[in-house]
Amino acid sequence: MSQARFDVVVAGAGPAGSAAALVLARAGARVALADKSAFPRDKACGDLIGPRGVQALAELGVDVPEAGRGSDLLAIGPSGRRVRLPAYPGRRYAGHGIICPRLQFDDALRAAAIAAGAVPVRARISAADTGPGGQVRALLAADGQRLGGDVIIGADGALSPVAQLAGMLGQDRALWGFAIRAYLPAEVPMPLLVLLDRQPWRIYPGYGWLFPGDGGQANVGIGVGLGTARRSTALRADLARFCERLRGWGDLAAGAGHGPVTGGWLRMGGTGAPLAAGNVLLAGDAAGLINPLQGEGIAEALISGRLAAEAVIAGPGRAGPAYAGAVAAAFGPYLAGAAALQSAMLARPRLTSAGVRLLTAPVVSRMLAGTWSVYWNGLADGARPRPAAWAAAAVQGLAGLVARSGPGPVPEVAAAPEAAQDGPAAEATAGRARA
Repeated sequence: MSQARFDVVVAGAGPAGSAAALVLARAGARVALADKSAFPRDKACGDLIGPRGVQALAELGVDVPEAGRGSDLLAIGPSGRRVRLPAYPGRRYAGHGIICPRLQFDDALRAAAIAAGAVPVRARISAADTGPGGQVRALLAADGQRLGGDVIIGADGALSPVAQLAGMLGQDRALWGFAIRAYLPAEVPMPLLVLLDRQPWRIYPGYGWLFPGDGGQANVGIGVGLGTARRSTALRADLARFCERLRGWGDLAAGAGHGPVTGGWLRMGGTGAPLAAGNVLLAGDAAGLINPLQGEGIAEALISGRLAAEAVIAGPGRAGPAYAGAVAAAFGPYLAGAAALQSAMLARPRLTSAGVRLLTAPVVSRMLAGTWSVYWNGLADGARPRPAAWAAAAVQGLAGLVARSGPGPVPEVAAAPEAAQDGPAAEATAGRARA
């Protein structure tokens, strides 16, 4: 068995893990960046990085290859009416998104972390060596590698092996979703989001998308919310019907078929696991930090990875509570209400269909498109003063009240986890990181 000792072991080299490793390595920490895959590798995603993600990349000082930029978005309701949702620049985010396939995006972030000094490790985590008080002393790989660390950051996806090994993942407390996507040849002038009826006046429990892609390839996909039951769901037939509808509308050329389909689980709304326990911190999808209303998780991953690293740098022995507080401040006001709203929509398909039809009606859409855009994308915090932002903040506040008063999955972004134990190794980590 090969053994290696680090200040921090980061499991998962996606956006959250690479962001955490990058910040830690720049601060002088000895950090392992472990992943089961060889890079570059693909992930199911819409490949559209939103305004807050663009800002997070700028704050990290990382450039990624852009295949284009997107600002406004077209939303289509069950009636077929189209609404242009405007993109507003904020005080703490950009006024546009960027298009970057995950094959390139994740590879660029990982490369930046390695260039800063993170040690890349190819490892499929299969076990954990735990000590007194539930501290995880090391992660063990299937090939016999032992990765020891004073702090462990789990950034290894919605089904996070780290969270499971640390006893943190409670699947029955989570708000689950599943999405699939494929590429096909098409020129898409503007990102398209479609809210469909499964049956007349009964909303489909998710949405379809058609986003611009790289090199004349568009990204098409469909995702569903599953509530608290993680169950197998067949979406290929739904994707085929969705593509046929896009062809009927003229958004896809007749006969344009898609390539291979990939999919992945989503754990949304900050549900299913605490952010930290002992010396283990969870970031990105592993922490369930995905927008429950539209499935975005890139910005949340980048920001949570950075916040996890900053908490460790400030003091490894107190990283858990510090990290939980920082994430709660960044996402808590929005995620709790959005999770409650998504649960309510899933439970009331007829009412939701009627509501979406109303939102996309000509007069109402002209009045509320800006508010819809800001709230749907979780941009009320940090928005510049304008009526749409004020209205979105009011919706966010109302949704938060509903979340606090009603049943359903409880986001754990405000958890107060047990602090990791102080000790010589922890203090040494902090000293190296500050040096």
